[in-house]
Amino acid sequence: MTAPALNIVYLEPEEDRWLPFDRYPRRMIRNLVRSERPSGHKKVFWNLAKGLEKAGVPHRVNDLRHIARHPGEPVCLLGKPFVLDAHRWKNPTMLGPCIFSHPCDMPDLFERHPVERILVPCEWNRAMWAEHYGDRVTAWPVGIDTEEWQPGEGSAKVTDVLLYDKVRWERERFEGELIQPIRDELTKRGLSFRELRYGAYEEAEFRQLVKTCRAMVVLCEHETQGIAIQEAMAAGLPVFAWDRRGYWRDPNYHPEKVRFEPVTTVPYWDGRCGETFADFEEFRAGIGAFAEKSRAGAFDPRAFVLETLTLEKCALEFVRIHESVFGAVR
Repeated sequence: MTAPALNIVYLEPEEDRWLPFDRYPRRMIRNLVRSERPSGHKKVFWNLAKGLEKAGVPHRVNDLRHIARHPGEPVCLLGKPFVLDAHRWKNPTMLGPCIFSHPCDMPDLFERHPVERILVPCEWNRAMWAEHYGDRVTAWPVGIDTEEWQPGEGSAKVTDVLLYDKVRWERERFEGELIQPIRDELTKRGLSFRELRYGAYEEAEFRQLVKTCRAMVVLCEHETQGIAIQEAMAAGLPVFAWDRRGYWRDPNYHPEKVRFEPVTTVPYWDGRCGETFADFEEFRAGIGAFAEKSRAGAFDPRAFVLETLTLEKCALEFVRIHESVFGAVR
């Protein structure tokens, strides 16, 4: 039997909370009773693994013993920054995506670790990182499970809009300038809506609303990929997205440490997916026509996802990048 060629590692830090070693029973309880939406890091890992499986690409997952015994074999590290320091990696490394936010967090990355290629989720993110890390940065999106995320029955579509609120910064300002005015405008136009706030909902709730809503309004300063948005698109929901553009405005970096532009909320997108607006005035001017076109079937977001972002397509692109850096998978 041929040995698997890809070594995939995904690790998460786990700490005791109340008592020594209580992280182990807490993990068991979480697995039994929780259905919260997995983190973006974990979703990337899950979907990459599913895509490699569906594409028939041999791979190992978290086989740290094998990796330690074969220091010449490349390793693909995914997760949070913890994964870089979890072991003394000697293997040539492909890192990411979704490790840390900006190269200024780790300017000596290549001196400290045997990293040969870094993956980031999209082109604007690549351009930002390339200012520091040069051509060792490649844009790669993880695939979307288009079998799991499918259109719901037309008879189940009882709500006009799923309002997806992922506004993270300057919350008080945008609650007054954007979020509440949008709620009011939807109500004024007689458009029924349900609302989800990022970080405060469970996976099951999101799945149910995707099945029962006709379209999605997205409020987010920017996205590096936007997996939840793309899952909704795979389920057939056209998207009306706040695309503020301009600078990357993470307050941990901007403007003192980093001034980079332009960014976008929709890095993977064409006219089949829906439409965008820059501010509330553009929302008010466009929401009526968008809602009418959505009801008329003028958009086809699922076709876009099937063409560009399936599990298999993205997994095979991951393999292609791996081969371009380390040589052909054997």
